[in-house]
Amino acid sequence: MKSKIGILAVIILFLSCYSQPNIISDDIDDSERTPQIISDSQSQDTTQVSQAPVTQAPVTPQAPVTPQSPVTPQAPVTQAPVTPQTPVIPQAPVIPQAPVTPQAPVIPQAPKIQDIPQSFSLTFVAAGDNLYHDSLINNGRQANGTYNYTSIYSDIKSIVESADLAFINQETVMAGTNYGYSGYPAFNSPQALGKALAETGFNIFNLANNHAMDMGAAGLYATLDFLNTIEGITVIGARKQGDSARIVTCNNISLGFLSYTYGLNGIALPRDNPNLVSLIDRNKMTHEISALRPLCDFLIVSMHWGPEYAIEPAKSQTDLALFLAELNVDLIIGHHPHVLQKVDTINLPDGRKTVCYYSLGNFVSHQNERERIIGGMAKITFTKEGMLLPTGELVVNNLDISEFGMIPVITHFDRRYRNTRIIPFSVYTQHLMDEHALRYIDNGLSMEFFNNVIKRLQTRIY
Repeated sequence: MKSKIGILAVIILFLSCYSQPNIISDDIDDSERTPQIISDSQSQDTTQVSQAPVTQAPVTPQAPVTPQSPVTPQAPVTQAPVTPQTPVIPQAPVIPQAPVTPQAPVIPQAPKIQDIPQSFSLTFVAAGDNLYHDSLINNGRQANGTYNYTSIYSDIKSIVESADLAFINQETVMAGTNYGYSGYPAFNSPQALGKALAETGFNIFNLANNHAMDMGAAGLYATLDFLNTIEGITVIGARKQGDSARIVTCNNISLGFLSYTYGLNGIALPRDNPNLVSLIDRNKMTHEISALRPLCDFLIVSMHWGPEYAIEPAKSQTDLALFLAELNVDLIIGHHPHVLQKVDTINLPDGRKTVCYYSLGNFVSHQNERERIIGGMAKITFTKEGMLLPTGELVVNNLDISEFGMIPVITHFDRRYRNTRIIPFSVYTQHLMDEHALRYIDNGLSMEFFNNVIKRLQTRIY
């Protein structure tokens, strides 16, 4: 390339010299001048006009041309294919922004309160017939003429106190001294008995039984007035006025109670208060149970029913138990036969269940037959589970009788029918049995006998 440029420069210089007019330098003499050529037009003019000498600007010598180095052939330039450009999408016109309002400082949020799982439990014990014959009344008589029965319950007091709620079927009225104290067939026990039961820990007293009217309506009213003076107890089965149902809440669990008896030993209820004692009547029971059921977590019905001294439940009992189960009763507490009967679970097709103690037998009495000195305390655990919402509302998702069974007890008294005590069978000894009054009149009384009675209960034994 450089050589081509050099050659071109020589040609241009040559042409420029050739095309300029003859310049006569002061350095050149006349002998070296070339003759003037006169054109034909000039020869026709005979008069020679002399021309003024032309003064030329001196020619500046050109710098010698440096030969160019040979041009190295260039490698052909390979063009990359042109990638088509993405068409430019016209931009939307810019909308003027509103002035920015300063933001309030961000306050850290408190952590979200989660639903809290909740679980509650309630232990419940129930005792059978608390039946005070004349000899039992005398067991509590003190030297000063007063009565005290706390020692009779001292061996089972810890069991009762450890329960959240404790039920007893108080078979006899406690109308006071004005009615005189008496045993069978028309019972009236000292009011000291009621105080001893409360001190032991019983807080649910049932009065719906066949002896409720032994002292007439007035005697039952007096009993209700007395029990009303004992703080912390609830009476079911009888009332001076108002509804039959009772609801007791403990440990965030509500228990609804109703109680009924088959009869009142032929004594009529007063005309002005036919609801004084609750009698077994299916229509009335349906109405009362249906009204109470939505108001409590668990519904318990006490039933004074069945033939006396029968070791198996009668058909009338099993039919009524199924009737109660279909009304969604959770627990049936049976008494009156004065002997222990089996414990049953009634399972319904929809998955619901009802636990039924057909008979708890005698809790304390001086009946002198071996079947009647062994009784039982029902023991039940109710459980309630749910979620506590941030609003404080508890959403219940499970209610269940999670555990149930029986605590067998022996009514112990010596041959003089004194020193009466209720003793758990689990701590009852052969030595105590040898001292029992019945050992002198019944050779069949034995530990083996008691164990056979317990086996037929078909339930867990504590």
